[in-house]
Amino acid sequence: MRLILILLASSNAKLLARWEQGLLEFSPIWISSSLNLLKNKLLKNKPEILLLDYDLPELNGSDGIVDLLNFYSDAKVVVFSAQLEDEVEWELFKTGIRGCCRNDIKPEQINIAVKAIHHGELWIRRTLTNFMLEELVAVTKEKNRIEQAVNELLENLTRREYEIAMLVGCGESNKRIASKLEITERTVKAHLTEIFRKLRISDRIKLALMMKDTISSLNQSKTNDYNDPPFYI
Repeated sequence: MRLILILLASSNAKLLARWEQGLLEFSPIWISSSLNLLKNKLLKNKPEILLLDYDLPELNGSDGIVDLLNFYSDAKVVVFSAQLEDEVEWELFKTGIRGCCRNDIKPEQINIAVKAIHHGELWIRRTLTNFMLEELVAVTKEKNRIEQAVNELLENLTRREYEIAMLVGCGESNKRIASKLEITERTVKAHLTEIFRKLRISDRIKLALMMKDTISSLNQSKTNDYNDPPFYI
């Protein structure tokens, strides 16, 4: 097993001892006892995994963790605490941490957690699965609502306007669109003005993003149709 660069951030001697006991097979390991030292070591040593004490001096809890993730996003962060409310813990996962453990976790469990997180897994309590399901349902509903709204707006476009919108979504310039459709650039611009009005957007970038999602959905639909097995009577 190759060396995994791990940084430990805590001023709690007992917690650090527990961490080190669980990480005996890993090397090298660096230790930071304050937020300033932690930031310096993150930039200097570029660790792959950060074990972070929720009560690290100057960290300021959840808000500080969010700031730290924005400051350095390359490390997989595992937060340790005496006890966090489920809602707080879930919000931390949503901001990008990869694991959350209680301070009294056994050293051998720390070893397992670090290996799992290193391989791309989350170390998350089962009691938080309801939050994950609720989040998935909410995201799916919102995605469907947005897709429906976009489709309703797209239905207002003429066939030519829809063609131009799709070409914009594919990254084509006005000049190339004009060439493909055998019309003038001035006509393309006129169509785009009308498209912006009908779709209630202000510029080409928003149109490209909107159509890119539509193109992606169409391609996915075609792929699914192609992969479906034939039906025989």
